[in-house]
Amino acid sequence: MMTLIDIEIDKLTNSIENMVSGDIFDTEIYRLSNKDIKQIKNIDWQFHWKEQIMVPERKIYKLVIKNNIKVIQGLISLSDQGDHIYLHLIESAKFNKGKMKMYAGVPGNLVAFACKLSFEKGYEGFLAFDAKTILIKHYQDTLYATHFKGTRMIIETPAALRLINKYFNK
Repeated sequence: MMTLIDIEIDKLTNSIENMVSGDIFDTEIYRLSNKDIKQIKNIDWQFHWKEQIMVPERKIYKLVIKNNIKVIQGLISLSDQGDHIYLHLIESAKFNKGKMKMYAGVPGNLVAFACKLSFEKGYEGFLAFDAKTILIKHYQDTLYATHFKGTRMIIETPAALRLINKYFNK
């Protein structure tokens, strides 16, 4: 089952940014564990992440603030396609959505991580995903993604490097 990506890339930050104070917080990304899944309640998340972790070829990662690894800021579901990484699902925590969100930069941080993983696998940063039609231009403008065909979008090497340099070169 294909899910169309419909998350707003609110801001490309150097990590994640507190919306009230403007303070920047360093983040870390870890593979989601079975212990983490127990703490994820469907009421707090739009998607059913417990189902995602059951799909063997998908790997789920969590974004946390460094030194505060118990609070999940966002989640991403990825699979290795042999020559690129495919992004199945991405979501910010409930408290990082809407006008009263706590932190900006969560979605951009997760996408940059997916591009970095693509480089680590030898895929030159290539990332693919399927976007809701109304967000195609938004992803072109914010993530430097290329509209391939239909709902398919790709992030190629130069765009991947821009994102990785924004989030991971500290």
